Amino acid sequence: MKEAQFYEKKDEQKIQCYLCSHRCLIPPGKVGVCGVRRNVDGILYSLVYGRTIADNVDPIEKKPLFHFQPGSRSFSIATVGCNFHCLHCQNFSISQVTKGEGEIVGKSLSPEQIVKLAKNYQCKSIAYTYTEPTIFLEYALDTARLAHEQGIKNVFVTNGYITPEALQSAYTAIDGANIDLKSFDEKQHQKLCGAKLQPVLESIQLYHELGVWVEVTTLVIPHHNDSEEELTKIAQFIVAIDPGIPWHVTQFYPTYKLTNEPRTPIETLQKVRDIGKKAGLRYVYTGNIPGDEGENTYCYKCGKLLIQRMGYLIQANHIIDDSLCPSCGAEIDGVNLT
Repeated sequence: MKEAQFYEKKDEQKIQCYLCSHRCLIPPGKVGVCGVRRNVDGILYSLVYGRTIADNVDPIEKKPLFHFQPGSRSFSIATVGCNFHCLHCQNFSISQVTKGEGEIVGKSLSPEQIVKLAKNYQCKSIAYTYTEPTIFLEYALDTARLAHEQGIKNVFVTNGYITPEALQSAYTAIDGANIDLKSFDEKQHQKLCGAKLQPVLESIQLYHELGVWVEVTTLVIPHHNDSEEELTKIAQFIVAIDPGIPWHVTQFYPTYKLTNEPRTPIETLQKVRDIGKKAGLRYVYTGNIPGDEGENTYCYKCGKLLIQRMGYLIQANHIIDDSLCPSCGAEIDGVNLT
């Protein structure tokens, strides 16, 4: 165990954790909603520091990040635990294993070892992903700061439930983030993942204001968040922050506790892509349907095909001088695009 950050001591040895927006008040001997932060005699400890449950080399497009070092590899790590309990979680076997104070599993892997592995595999970034990186933030930040010293960038794949206080402390170590926006309806958001919507919206705004590269993902689930009205509101929300933020609208498939709904029809995702573009977004991508034209990056001014993709693989990248369309000279939003 390692003493956690982002908490305050209260009366009767209780602890107020302010790492995420649940802001758990944790009695002695108990853990927060995430299941991996325990109050031991009035001191909060991270139970997962230095213990990875997954470490893999992934294409950055798998995160998905399409405008952040496209075509590069990202060394991806996770610990067990999550502060959400999404009904459709595809990684439930590692994210939900700690609920009910289950066993903390994982192998020992220090921040120094993670950075060394990333270098050995010639990864341009380290991704904190699969589960929710906020719940292992101390571990992620120690790793991220070492990575920066070696010229390696850091990306969070996150539900956006970090508190403003924690993000203000952490953002200089984070270069990019893909943030899930699961719904734009408060009741539906709480039903799907057990958390409030507003903190996620505020987090997306704050990540962007702090200069972190942001992309947003919405898993489009039939009968839950697939109405034209709701998806239009999501698109308009993103546009109001920055029309250059890419929006990934992704196909749902039945999993975990949400097996009674069908896969998202391809036609629905193509319609959502049109909704996003009509709202003023420059880049809207369809996910989980390899070969669809919605995987590609087009110039938002002249329409030229700039990056052609097939699934997670880049087949061609025509962007020049790091960010320019070769046809009309428009500057394409992103980080290290060539």
